Amino acid sequence: MRNLTGGGAWLVLPAVLLLAAFFLWPVGELVARSFRDPAGAWVHYQRIWEVPAYLRILNRTLVISAMTTVICVVLAYPLAYRLVTASPMGRAVILVCVLIPFWTNLLVRSYGWIIMLNPQGVINSALMGLGLIDEPLRLVYNTTGVLIGMSQIMLPFMILPIAAVMARLDPKVTHAARSLGATPVQAFFKVYLPLTMPGVMAGSVLVFTISLGFFVIPALLGGSREILLAQLIEFNINQVLNWGLAAALSTVLLIATLGLYWIGDRWFGLGRIWGLK
Repeated sequence: MRNLTGGGAWLVLPAVLLLAAFFLWPVGELVARSFRDPAGAWVHYQRIWEVPAYLRILNRTLVISAMTTVICVVLAYPLAYRLVTASPMGRAVILVCVLIPFWTNLLVRSYGWIIMLNPQGVINSALMGLGLIDEPLRLVYNTTGVLIGMSQIMLPFMILPIAAVMARLDPKVTHAARSLGATPVQAFFKVYLPLTMPGVMAGSVLVFTISLGFFVIPALLGGSREILLAQLIEFNINQVLNWGLAAALSTVLLIATLGLYWIGDRWFGLGRIWGLK
């Protein structure tokens, strides 16, 4: 990319000022608020690590985010492979299906899952009609509902980086492995899979970091008992008006997100895969 020098630097100045005014300054104020308390600068952070309920919520957030990531990897890998190997028409159809979630409002998708997953919904009615179950399954207002909703929304963020890496691979590599005596399974696990792991890891970092801050899906599909970190932040802001603790929780989430993104960019080339470098 050509360096901006002289008068060209003024072209980016409006964007820099806008970013500083509406993002950097609010985030800086949020972090600073987490340290402003008469009882001490670290009182809110000490409370987070000393209260068992907060640690359980943090652990639940990490576990659900990790489970969502694993589900997305399992579903996205074959879809990404099919996307890369399909004909131009088939590739266009698959890509449209992958991108449809981006075109649908998040609340609409959430309530759609509620309609499908509730005890009288389409899925339970179909399973009972086929005689596979005797009573409705609990698929919503619990962890199962959260995982289903989050996995569906996060799936494109896993498919696209994996497909981007697969598209760059030379098919002759696996053909060469086969010609040297490798079975299809050996060629996949020893040649193709290792070469596509940067895309898998980049997608995993994206899905995991975004899942850490999910609010709408857990709030609607998870019920009121198994809340996640974003819901705890919202509760402290709107219900108990403890903005200092909410700021500390947000700072922990921010540090975790930035740290994971740095790891993904440093070790797995996240920026290169998404065309940022």
